[in-house]
Amino acid sequence: MINLQQIEAAFVDDTIKGMPGGMTPVRLGDIGIQGWNLLREDLPLPLAVLHDSALRHNGDWMRRFLAGSGARISPHGKTTMSPQLFSQQVNDGAWAITLGSVQQLQVARHFGFERVVLANQLVGARSIRFVVDEIARDPAFDFYSFVDSVASVQRLAEAAGSARLERPLQLIVEGGFTGGRTGCRTFDEAMAVTRAIKRNAPYLSLRGVGGYEGLLQSDDAETTETRVNEFLDYLVDIAIACEREDCFGSGQVLLTAGGSSFYDLVAARFADARISRDHMVLTRSGCYLTHDSGSYLERFARVRHRTPSVDNLGSGPTAALEVWAYVQSRPEPRKALLTVGKRDISYDSRLPQPLKWLRPSPRAKAADIEAIPAGHVVTALNDQHCHLSIPEDSPLAVGDMVAFGISHPCTTFDKWQLICVVNDDYDIVSAVRTYF
Repeated sequence: MINLQQIEAAFVDDTIKGMPGGMTPVRLGDIGIQGWNLLREDLPLPLAVLHDSALRHNGDWMRRFLAGSGARISPHGKTTMSPQLFSQQVNDGAWAITLGSVQQLQVARHFGFERVVLANQLVGARSIRFVVDEIARDPAFDFYSFVDSVASVQRLAEAAGSARLERPLQLIVEGGFTGGRTGCRTFDEAMAVTRAIKRNAPYLSLRGVGGYEGLLQSDDAETTETRVNEFLDYLVDIAIACEREDCFGSGQVLLTAGGSSFYDLVAARFADARISRDHMVLTRSGCYLTHDSGSYLERFARVRHRTPSVDNLGSGPTAALEVWAYVQSRPEPRKALLTVGKRDISYDSRLPQPLKWLRPSPRAKAADIEAIPAGHVVTALNDQHCHLSIPEDSPLAVGDMVAFGISHPCTTFDKWQLICVVNDDYDIVSAVRTYF
């Protein structure tokens, strides 16, 4: 059972980035009653914040999309690594939480999450032992892991057999593609894995077929989407063959794919799978909850292009995550330096985008925020500095506050132990803890 009391009861002090110097330590659960407001400079910058209204909107939007498509979701927790946000996603109807490593699984288990999909290979004696022990210890632990080799099947079977598990380790055969990550590159390899799982019953059980299509990128969007659909067809072919050979164990068959770029294609392609067994289409998008102001904004435009029916669901996902910083120097007519850098904000997908600015004052309010004029462009990041190219007539002055939109939420979240949640007036209403 999910239990977040330990997080809410933990004390927060000024050793945590984003908290004000000299503060009296407070419980994390009490941050929302401190009366802090970002615009009134109650907290130091840089500061990453999440908009509560955007989080709610994005969760509601995905729920409507899934209801219309017939799919379910197991959102990838690696995006936020925040059990509080995992809990929000479960409350929104998530079937499970997806994770990418056993360390992430340990976090989820520590806080009581019962159904988990490990969308990766379970390897290493200590990691396998942890999973096997959890299955033996807790009858409510409903665990699924990807597997892509007979060698891995044998190791898992040996571990489960040695522990004499009374219920099987549930596995999903992973399909892959040349140049991709893990996953069986050929149909024959995938079938060899599924047959090995069947041979090792009752300690192992094949519960589904899965993969990850997000790396099937090209310079042309149409070509990319053709490749994605071909890969999804490959996964369906594996599932059909598994059913024909009676390789699946008991229970609903899982067909799972779908990062944060192509979940609409996954839902549509898998919905048409010619499988007579009862099956579930399970997407695994992690970034929908926070969205972003860069790559996923553009990718959602492609979702709208190829699946126009999503416009019937209302306005699409919106960016929930911002990082605020101060202008600290204007050393040249066309250059400003700001107090945010690689230690604070993502830069692996693309550089941050300055969105809006504010000249702070004791009575500052959201209505005082202005859009950043054209011509303001981030050109580089150092560890603690942002290089901003600006027009000579830029209104920005030393001490002004600038909000940046980010691209790729995962690598902003992992730079913050604590992220404040704000309302539309930028009052701090709560905070979420991350566990990277």
